[in-house]
Amino acid sequence: MARGVTTNRKLVFTAIGWLIGLTLFFPILWTFLTSFKTEGEAIAMPPSFLSFDWTLENYLTVNDRSDYFHHAMNSVVISLGSTALGLLIAIPAAWSMAFTPTKRTKDILMWMLSTKMLPAVGVLVPITLLFRDTGLMDTRTGLVIVLMLMNLPIIVWMLFTYFKEIPGEILEAARMDGATLGKEIVYVLAPMAVPGIASTLLLNIILAWNEAFWTVLLTTSNAAPLTAMIAQYSSPEGLFWSKLSAASMLAIAPILVMGWFSQKQLVRGLTFGAVK
Repeated sequence: MARGVTTNRKLVFTAIGWLIGLTLFFPILWTFLTSFKTEGEAIAMPPSFLSFDWTLENYLTVNDRSDYFHHAMNSVVISLGSTALGLLIAIPAAWSMAFTPTKRTKDILMWMLSTKMLPAVGVLVPITLLFRDTGLMDTRTGLVIVLMLMNLPIIVWMLFTYFKEIPGEILEAARMDGATLGKEIVYVLAPMAVPGIASTLLLNIILAWNEAFWTVLLTTSNAAPLTAMIAQYSSPEGLFWSKLSAASMLAIAPILVMGWFSQKQLVRGLTFGAVK
């Protein structure tokens, strides 16, 4: 018999949930408000919350100083390209590990996961030298490749977990009907795993969009995405908080909108299996 939950306990949990949510959201709200302040108001003590002269000067300055749409297009190409390339490689890999495992499959999965525990700076020198010698420095192609490699373990793990919940008998029936391996993956497996593939796609677009370490180090201007644009507002003369906040809001706005509209799909794919 299920244990009843009292009204007081519901109120306490609701209050705790709101407190955690507001705490997580507060930095974004503060950045949003600072982006409409002057530089003097941004560093004033005590800080003003709403009682300041709102201005769009910082957004106009960022737009004049930086080519926003060029950086935004680079972010779109790099995040979508690295995710699409990662899915192209990860779907067959996850299928193989889920439906034709060997005694080394778990070891390979754990090894792939362990690579995400390696600090990115640990491979900075070899990747920088490879990019320099192959002409990939400051190119979209180079960033698509490196971000795909960085996120590939997560893509494979997510798809493997999802594929494991699809009954193998369905795929066997498709084979008995004469389906080739390619048709089995494309016409049988993929449609059943659409929620999992969609959530994996969304999560990796967000990860690639927010990646700052590699985008700042491997680009200068041509392939620099929005994360690299933000770094341009850290100058030797000091930080310009208002302009930095305006640049940050312009950088995170597209991914916030995408996350807001896709949150149900993302949560459903991360918490439910394919056949539940």
